[in-house]
Amino acid sequence: MAQAKTLTTAEINQVLAYIENRKYKERNRAMFFMSLWAACRVGEIAAIKMGDVVNTDGTIKAEVRLSASQTKGGQPRTVFLPKKLQDELAKYLVTRFVRNPELPFFHTAGRLVLDLLPTFVGVFLWTLRCSASNATSFLTLIHCLGICIRALLLSMLTVLAMHIASSVSSIIHPIL
Repeated sequence: MAQAKTLTTAEINQVLAYIENRKYKERNRAMFFMSLWAACRVGEIAAIKMGDVVNTDGTIKAEVRLSASQTKGGQPRTVFLPKKLQDELAKYLVTRFVRNPELPFFHTAGRLVLDLLPTFVGVFLWTLRCSASNATSFLTLIHCLGICIRALLLSMLTVLAMHIASSVSSIIHPIL
């Protein structure tokens, strides 16, 4: 198997610039840095609970113990959080009002669960506008994060089809 491409400093800065101009930038920065600095897969990031990351006194832990159900290989593992990542997670934590240890650490604005698809779709569409090589780099990044690209594309098509169906339905329904 060929070695996966790693992000250059310029590419990391491009991703951070993209995140900076979007809603929920603290959450998205924290998730990006969890992947970059702690080598967590997307599924692991989505599975992390508030109690995994936050101490009872409200500070960020130095390490996160992931259970077998939270990892890809089904083996528990410990993720060490460098100080700069702890600082990023603390900045995100300030934006959270609910601190229940059983809730996901990262979640969307309207739900207490994390749906990564809209975030990935937005980044993917942004990279397509930039250049084909950026789109290839993004797909490589997705693959490195442990996401099946075919499954992601099928999910994107499903969301698009549902959106189109609801739009067509709202147009046709008043006519009938």
